[in-house]
This record gives sequence, C-alpha cells and structure tokens, in this order.
Amino acid sequence: MSAHSQTVDGSKLASLAGLSTIVADTGEIEQIKRFRPQDCTTNPSLLLKAAQLETYQGLVNEAIEWGRGRTNTREGDIEAIMDRLAVGFGRELLEIVPGCVSTEVDADRSFDAEASIEKAHRFIQMYEDIGVPKDRVLIKLAATWEGVEAARVLQREGINCNMTLIFSRIQAVACAQAGAFLVSPFVGRITDWYKAREGRDFEPSEDPGVQSVRSIYDYFKAHGLSTIVMAASFRTTAQILELAGCDRLTIAPKLLEELQGEQGEVAPGLDAASSRAKDIPALDIDEPSFRWELNGDPMATEKLAAGIRGFHQDAMKLRDYIATLR
Repeated sequence: MSAHSQTVDGSKLASLAGLSTIVADTGEIEQIKRFRPQDCTTNPSLLLKAAQLETYQGLVNEAIEWGRGRTNTREGDIEAIMDRLAVGFGRELLEIVPGCVSTEVDADRSFDAEASIEKAHRFIQMYEDIGVPKDRVLIKLAATWEGVEAARVLQREGINCNMTLIFSRIQAVACAQAGAFLVSPFVGRITDWYKAREGRDFEPSEDPGVQSVRSIYDYFKAHGLSTIVMAASFRTTAQILELAGCDRLTIAPKLLEELQGEQGEVAPGLDAASSRAKDIPALDIDEPSFRWELNGDPMATEKLAAGIRGFHQDAMKLRDYIATLR
C-alpha cells in the first residue's frame, strides 16, 4: 500500500495507507497477496516457518538441488542452500509486491564489515542471476558500527541497505550519515524493556518505543536526511496509529487484520513539515562517539545484543532444518 494509494473501503488500514507506506512483516506469500503491501521482507525465522509448509516445498527442493555439492564442505553447502532459499522466496515475493524485498545478512557477521559486504555482494549477484535487479533488493544489516561501515560501502556501490535492530537515535543518525537507504527502529522491543523495568503499561502517546521513533523522525526531517524511517516491531495497533505519517510502517498480519477490521479515519501522528520546523542540534558521529553513546543507553545496548543473538538462533534453527532435508 503506497502512501498515496486511493482507498475506498473506509477501514483504518486504508486510511493509514494514505499517510504511510505499509510493509508486510511476514514472508508468507498468501498473506502478502491478501494485504498487497508496497514492500516485504525475508529472514531466517520467516523462512523456517514458510519452508515447513507444503505450499513452498517446490522452493525448498529447488534450493537444495542448487546448493548440494556447490562447495567443498557440508557446512558450505548448507549455507549456500540457505542463501538460495532466501533469494528464491525473495523472488516469489517480488512477483506480488511492487516495491522491494529486504534480505538479511547473517547475524554472525554483525561485527565484521568486510564479511557483511561480501554476503551482500553474494545476495545481489544471486538475485541478478535469476533476473531480479539490485534496485528491488534491500540488504538488511544490524545497526552495529560495523553494519554502519558496511552500509557506507554498499550504498556507494548503489546497493540499498535496510538497517535493522535500531533502538536509539545515535544508531539511526549514524546509519543516515553513512547514506543508508532505510532505518528500522523497533518500537515494541523498546516498550517491552521499559515495561519490564518500570512494571507498568504506557499510554500510546508516552510509549517509549513510539517516542524513540518520533525523535528519529524529527531529527531526520529537521536536518534534511533522505534516509527512510520505517517503524517496526509493533505490539499494538495503538502504537501504529500514534506513528501514522511515518515514512513506512512494517506491520505483522495480525495487526493488519485488526486495522482492516476497524472503520474510521486515521489522524497523522507525525508530520514532516512540523518536524522540519524544529530546532534540533546536529550530531557529528564517529566510531568512538557511536560506541560511547550506545554504551550509555542500557536499553539500546541490551536490546541490540539480544536482537543479534535472536537472529542468529533463528538462522541456526533454519540451518538445522535444512540439514535434515539435505
């Protein structure tokens, strides 16, 4: 759903799609066909769920045949199969959505810029080999300092990057200064941390996850940064509605269904013109200042580390599943 799509069904989802570009936070093809978002994503956890469905066995078998014997080691073959599976699903998704698919670089490369760049090049080549141009692919990188440095190189090469696991403004601004195409601040995970620490719920307007995205959005617009802000990891539709007007919103099917089932107009929660008028001091970020500021934010430090571990665990589950089929 594009930010300028014409909608007539009267639902809050339709109204929201007139304010923000909607991205589906799912790799399930049937759900993407239903909601028709602008963009979509793949990651190991989504791939694992989809790969176990009978509907997608053709894609799984094709990836296994492609990767079997491709390297000199069993582990190398499994990695090749996983990569091919990600690209194969990406190609299928791009036949449905008009925009881009995000494809995730392995989490265990999050602290190795060169290894991240190498995997990004591999994904782009694999997509191009099956007829998908690089301008329809976003390479998803964790927003570590090494991820920022990888994005800096890749963006100069014309490879667009989706910077994920963003829990602080310092991460987002560093990504934008590196020229990243898109940043994904994680609303719900921020809220989860503060709920656990303070032992209470938050009104939508005071929600720490919502406030984090608002601070990033305001900074980007006030300083004329072209990097797209795509809020992610929502727990409730109230969080989503507070951020109506954000450049993009990536939303899970359950919450898309709730919004589609509610009637009414959605008022903008964010407004670019208002943000541009704000006087927000500029940040000049280098590696020491990035690491120091991130270190000083317990929530961001903990959630970034936990997110990378979680992504890696998902990849290992997919790897183990592929190993049983190979």
